[in-house]
Parts: sequence; structure tokens; C-alpha cells
Amino acid sequence: MKTKFDVKITEKDLFQFNMEQAYKGSQGILSILFFILLCAAAVMGFMRGQIFYSVLYIIVGIIVMVYVPLSLKGRVKTVIRTNKVFSEPLHFEIDEKLIKVSQGEETAELPWNQVYKVTGNKKRILIFSNRRNAYILPEEQLGEEFSKVKEIATEVVEKYRLKIK
Repeated sequence: MKTKFDVKITEKDLFQFNMEQAYKGSQGILSILFFILLCAAAVMGFMRGQIFYSVLYIIVGIIVMVYVPLSLKGRVKTVIRTNKVFSEPLHFEIDEKLIKVSQGEETAELPWNQVYKVTGNKKRILIFSNRRNAYILPEEQLGEEFSKVKEIATEVVEKYRLKIK
């Protein structure tokens, strides 16, 4: 089985990928835990009648929760604007042996046995070349090819490296 398609990564696609990675990592987990602690401190402050500190905890908690998405949004806008890779579509050719990606004169090949992991849901498939970098394949751009990519990945990727829903 072989499939071919083009993907142009949008700001939305890159933002969703970065948010997922941030909140699965230590920074995201710590910010959520810190927010929960601040909420608990605010509740306890209200119970003790310390209104000023409770309001302060709530404000700091909101800042903590808003900081990561806003900083990622800004970074994604900059990357989309300045990185040539995101200015033109990537052409993919995927079969049981490898993933071939080209853009203009540049071509890269990634054999399936060197894929770090593959994750996916109804909206996108992520093919990781290492822990941090992935090919983002949005369902809305792939159409019918989306199910073909899922099928190929399911056939060739070891089960412990495959998390497709």
C-alpha cells in the first residue's frame, strides 16, 4: 500500500501540537499543580477571612494558567512567519518501508524502523522522528489518505511505539 499527499502546517496545527507537548511535559504538569495549590490557598484564605491574599492567589493562578498558552501562541506565530519549512506544503509519500518527505528541491526519508513513535486521534496523526520533533498530519488536509496512513502505521510500527485511537 502506498499513499501520497501534501500538508501545509497551519498556525492552528502547530499550536495544538505544542500545547499537547507542553502539557504532557514537566512544565505543563507543574503549572497545573501550582494552579491547584494556589486555588487551595485561595479557598483557605477566604475561610480565614484573608480576602487580599485570596484574591492575590487567584490572580497569580490565572497568570500561571494563561502564561503557557500565550507564550506558545507567540512562539508559534514567530515560527510560522520566519521558518521556511512552514511557508510551503510538504509532499509526503508513505509506504510500508519508509516515509518520504519533500519540499522544493529538499527530500528526506525516514524508514519506519527509525520512527520514534506514532500517535494519533480523529483529528491528526503525529509521526515522531525523535522525542521532540514530529510530522503533523491533520485529518482535514489528508481526507481519504488519513485512514491509509493509519493503516500503514498500524501494520509496520511496533505496538509499543504506536498509540493511534
